[in-house]
Amino acid sequence: MSFYETLRHFADSYALVVMLALFVGLCAWPFRPGASKRNQAAATLIFEGEDDGE
Repeated sequence: MSFYETLRHFADSYALVVMLALFVGLCAWPFRPGASKRNQAAATLIFEGEDDGE
């Protein structure tokens, strides 16, 4: 078995599982308990110091 085939087998099996777990973890990260304060601060960051154009 060549080095290429070994890497190909790894990418076809274990790497796919790792990438799926990473994707699910990153998608769930903003919904963890205690993150709502940071999410709200990030959502309103662009409005800080704005005076409504007056």
